[in-house]
Amino acid sequence: MRFTHHGPAPTGRHDWQTLKTLFPYLLQFKWRLGLALSCLILAKVATVTTPLYLKHVIDGLSVPATLVAVPVAALIGYGFARLMSSWLAELRDAIFAKVIQGTVRTVARSVFQHLFRLSLRFHLSRQTGGMTRDIERGTRGIGFLLNFAVFNILPTLLEIAMVTGILLSRYQGWFAVVTLGTIVVYIGFTLSVTEWRTVFRRSMNDLDSRANARAIDALINFETVKYFNNERYESERYDHNLADWEASAIKNQVSLSMLNAGQGAIIALGVTLVMAMAARGVVRHDMTVGDVVLVATYITQLYAPLNFLGFIYREMKHSLADMERMFVIMEAGAEVVDRPGAKTLASRDVAVRFEDVDFGYEPDRQILHRLSFEIPAGSTLAVVGASGAGKSTLARLMFRFYDPTAGRIAFNDMDTRDLTQDSLRAHIGIVPQDTVLFNDSIYYNIAYGRHDATREEVIEAARSAHIHDFVMGLPQGYDTQVGERGLKLSGGEKQRVAIARTLLKNPPILIFDEATSALDSRTEKAIQHELADIAANRTTLMIAHRLSTIVDADRILVLDGGRVIEEGTHRELLARQGRYAEMWRLQQERRDDAAVLELGQ
Repeated sequence: MRFTHHGPAPTGRHDWQTLKTLFPYLLQFKWRLGLALSCLILAKVATVTTPLYLKHVIDGLSVPATLVAVPVAALIGYGFARLMSSWLAELRDAIFAKVIQGTVRTVARSVFQHLFRLSLRFHLSRQTGGMTRDIERGTRGIGFLLNFAVFNILPTLLEIAMVTGILLSRYQGWFAVVTLGTIVVYIGFTLSVTEWRTVFRRSMNDLDSRANARAIDALINFETVKYFNNERYESERYDHNLADWEASAIKNQVSLSMLNAGQGAIIALGVTLVMAMAARGVVRHDMTVGDVVLVATYITQLYAPLNFLGFIYREMKHSLADMERMFVIMEAGAEVVDRPGAKTLASRDVAVRFEDVDFGYEPDRQILHRLSFEIPAGSTLAVVGASGAGKSTLARLMFRFYDPTAGRIAFNDMDTRDLTQDSLRAHIGIVPQDTVLFNDSIYYNIAYGRHDATREEVIEAARSAHIHDFVMGLPQGYDTQVGERGLKLSGGEKQRVAIARTLLKNPPILIFDEATSALDSRTEKAIQHELADIAANRTTLMIAHRLSTIVDADRILVLDGGRVIEEGTHRELLARQGRYAEMWRLQQERRDDAAVLELGQ
């Protein structure tokens, strides 16, 4: 049967690369690994010696009753060997459990930490649902690989070597030759077919991740789907991905059946040959009945796990395919990294300066053009302009989510690239335009600004953000759950939680990115006074659309196409009758029209 593969091309990463990536995580449990392997070897020795005792029991029962002491001793040895085989195997599992679970935990934590080291650009280009599915499968694959590779492949190979040695020492060499020949053919067939099948698994993984990413994306945007009556469209899109996955899964299963059939045929042929040789030996009086039982038992002991070994190898290949996607994520380089010897920013008075900064999210789409301005320590700079002028980009560059493509950004005359990211970000607090909250309580979301804050400090921050009274009016108060992305709260309520969270952080640099855009006029005016008090003696960048919120700023920049086209105070810019004055006039007209409509109602 011939299959055409339409899945993703292999990543180019080899299984040995994946294993080499995994080894350092295992080495932290060296003594447990060594002890478990010791138990494994002893257990396998007990397993291999068990048929020898069984042979002596059977041969002993074939002689006169006067020699009955021989089978009794053999029976005791047989029972002891079986007991030790079982106990040592259980002890091995108990010791190795920490190795498996500890490695899975360490790898999962490392991947999670690495994801936060990667740039915002990386995360904006990935679908979270598919990426989390890759990580989930990868960590699960580690547990499977360690469990079955150590406890099945190694013991089976060890048993093959021991049994082959016993057969060579006790019987004709042909017994060992046929046994080993069968094993070699079996392993060769399994390896070649499994390599062919691995591409189907990779395709299944990719299609599964894609379907999961689409599903999560649709569920996150539940309201948008409802707004446009697109439930059927999303279901059909999801089903289309599932149909591709189904086709790949069918190919995977059919090829598995072909592999199993071939393995069964090889084992059946090998067992038949060995048993025929043993029967011939008995007829010739070269072997006893006990020898036949010994050979039959060894063959059964070998081929049973060998048959399982085929399954294990297939699943190991699948696990490696699962793990490689996770480790590829770990190999993604961080775009923004601390330089060797980076300094720690430690000051409550911070001046910010942009010097001829160029920046673009894509090489062919530049956002900022030789932008220069300064925010003296403790002063407030406001930035206004049309959508797409580059206002929010300023905040991302200050946080060092990206580095400028040219020019530099300096904090107290120190290039931000010479500062540690942790200390730089600890000095900045932001109230974003689009506030996203954790699916937890209101208290948790406010306290996220500073985890060591007392309850009194959290409540005081909520008071300053004018949300305390609203929270206390809820049945569960601060324990009220905000829902996925904070969707149980209104836009204004979410924004006030974000303001409280930033107040609790108490940073020397503040960024207000349309901080009051979701508030009603009355609440906006109340919070403006609070924000003015908060901004006092702090270095503040205000990104604004409503010009009424920035009239008291020390300086105002008007951006257009990533360039400063006007600069001055509110009064100076109005006097110039330029772009700012035009924006002010239009907003005042809209406000007057809204007031007239409100009076008419």
